[in-house]
Amino acid sequence: MIGHRTTAGRAVNGAKVTRLSQRAHERREPPARAHGEALHRGLPRAAALGTHARRAARTIAVASGKGGVGKSNVVANVAIALARRGQRVVVLDADLGLANIDALLGLEVRATLREVLAGSCRVADTIVEGPAGVRFVPAASGYEEMTRITPEHAMRLLEEFEELEAASDFVLVDTAAGISANVLFFAAAAHEALVVLTPEPTSLTDAYALVKVLATRYAARRLDVLVNLARDRAEAERTFGQVARVAERFLGVDLRWRGWVPWDAEVGEAVRRQRALLEFAPASPAARALDAFAAEILRVPAADTLPPALPLFRGLVEGGAS
Repeated sequence: MIGHRTTAGRAVNGAKVTRLSQRAHERREPPARAHGEALHRGLPRAAALGTHARRAARTIAVASGKGGVGKSNVVANVAIALARRGQRVVVLDADLGLANIDALLGLEVRATLREVLAGSCRVADTIVEGPAGVRFVPAASGYEEMTRITPEHAMRLLEEFEELEAASDFVLVDTAAGISANVLFFAAAAHEALVVLTPEPTSLTDAYALVKVLATRYAARRLDVLVNLARDRAEAERTFGQVARVAERFLGVDLRWRGWVPWDAEVGEAVRRQRALLEFAPASPAARALDAFAAEILRVPAADTLPPALPLFRGLVEGGAS
């Protein structure tokens, strides 16, 4: 279901755009800005691009403004599709307080990032191999303190992840929903950020809020968008157009159309059986769309001089702590 880029202004209802922008602008930004800014201040992205010559793992943070849009399903199945094409893939469950990818795929977890931050194990000890050889790094669920990691904890994770990045072609980061400091940290520091949204009005509004914070606080100027759970391509394009037009007009952000995934009853059945959709129903419309999206990612490869993402992360944390 991957297609050519749709222009931001296409099929946009002016009244809907106005209401969307008004509601999103009325949203209050979270009061605890200091924590997020301590992790992000002074992003040295441009300088770093000129200082690294080696090929790095391509790091893609997958985010959403609200929960329930199928983000984790997208991450898990795209990871499997990439691995089937010969790529070495690591999936980091960065929903640190409400992790669910292990439950989604029925994986047996020995340890999580909570134990890593406590110093009782290494990230390598938490890795669980999933379908197609994808390596999953699970997070914990039900621990409020994990939703607000400190700069010290971030540094510990970064040191651990460098080894994974060196032995991988792709690192897919499944962030939490919303605009918490953890979400913004991973989304701003990854090589690429993909926003997953659905045609629901609440998803549109919350996705715009996420884009707004990334643009105004962290100078994001280009983000990718995947529309999930659409009835058809026309609905997907309308959904994308509504958000892209507002983001371009009020934020100066270029949202790039990366495709769409249809609503598919097989997705829910795969979740209930704790199976990846690409294994449970590979011929289903949603599975074919996700497989095509993975092929599209490979079709436009990253530059050979792409810098390692994790040293960028370290620069963010050290810059904020100084």
